[in-house]
Amino acid sequence: MADTRPSPIASTAASSAPPSNADGPDAPHLLRQLGARAHQLRAATRAADHYNAQDQAADRDTGSWLMSSTVGLAADLAADLDSLARAIKERQSDAALLARLSPLRVRAHQLHAAAKAADHFLDQDSREDQDTGSWLIATAHALAVKLAAEMDDSVAGVRRTPPNKEAVEPHDPALVRRVAAATATAPLRGAA
Repeated sequence: MADTRPSPIASTAASSAPPSNADGPDAPHLLRQLGARAHQLRAATRAADHYNAQDQAADRDTGSWLMSSTVGLAADLAADLDSLARAIKERQSDAALLARLSPLRVRAHQLHAAAKAADHFLDQDSREDQDTGSWLIATAHALAVKLAAEMDDSVAGVRRTPPNKEAVEPHDPALVRRVAAATATAPLRGAA
């Protein structure tokens, strides 16, 4: 019997949904947030695979519950990647970033489909359906591992937009402190 309690994993993901502003320096931050959620999916599918392989019925129920939670996480991540891509496309702000998002969106939708199918088959009574569900958990986990790695790679390729130097006051105290901190050198040892 499936647990009908709300998933703490899914509620965490819903509360950390990225804002819709995908313009300028927020895009790398949004990708980092989505990448963190991809790693949550990787961990959830790994745990579901582990618990589903156990002999105890309670452990298999835990694996099934984790897979149900993964369905919601994967749907939210796919929807947020779609929203981010739409926002970037509408603003025509970064064609290179939009091109990097396309395979991530495909992978996220594949992961959602595999998780949904695994959840469906795990809820069935026949042993064959249970075996199919187990195989689909492993498939979802492999997709989650790939998605998390691809998200990491896409974040590494996106740099923050440099600040507009003309908009910075030449005697801005915050700028002076940052420059001083960045260029400070430690005293040499033994020098006196």
